Amino acid sequence: MLDDAGPSPGSSPLISTPLRDIQAVLFDLDGTLFDRETAVREVVAGQYAVFSSELAGATREQFVGRVLELDAHGYGDKSEIYPRLVRELGLPEPLAARLHAHFWDTYATVAPALPGARATLAALRARGHRLGVVTNGRVRVQEAKLRALDLLPYLDVVLISEREQLRKPDPAIFLRAVERLGLRARQACYVGDHPVKDVLGARDAGLHAVWLRTPHFPAPEVAHAAIDGLGELLALV
Repeated sequence: MLDDAGPSPGSSPLISTPLRDIQAVLFDLDGTLFDRETAVREVVAGQYAVFSSELAGATREQFVGRVLELDAHGYGDKSEIYPRLVRELGLPEPLAARLHAHFWDTYATVAPALPGARATLAALRARGHRLGVVTNGRVRVQEAKLRALDLLPYLDVVLISEREQLRKPDPAIFLRAVERLGLRARQACYVGDHPVKDVLGARDAGLHAVWLRTPHFPAPEVAHAAIDGLGELLALV
């Protein structure tokens, strides 16, 4: 059940004003705390170095650019990216499975944080806020990122879709996180970059939804606040 007393967005959804009575701040991982764009580009560039002799003369720019295009900022079908690529290049089909395995073997070992991630979590923690992550993805991969980013010591709860058997934007996964903290939805805000999976999902669960602006996705129709960087949270909560 949604929290009936949750926040009601105003008519100026992307003008950020302080949020009242926030006791917990929950975060998306990819594109919010973890710099996924940089990580994927680095991994794919590394792939080219490893597999270039098998790529039928494709240049580094062609290979990296096409993989990033098919990846669609993390929302492309992961099982289809490399099979489609090898078909386009006229390469042997088994190479797709090797590229796919190489990507996942190396992806979580490349862990750039977005600017201000660790400092913001530390400051919020020092103020007494409860903190957590709610993310879609595989447990092995997402937990490896959090360890590499050294963010786990700041987090009270971590909900990963594979383990929870729920995926954003289902409001139930946001509500489950709040319940594990012993709070009500209106006492928490959720920060993420995706207008639907993060902002709409959190808002529909009754949390205060904060959009981390990104050039990769359009602005959400409604958010309780919008920020350009994680450090701006400190003036909101």
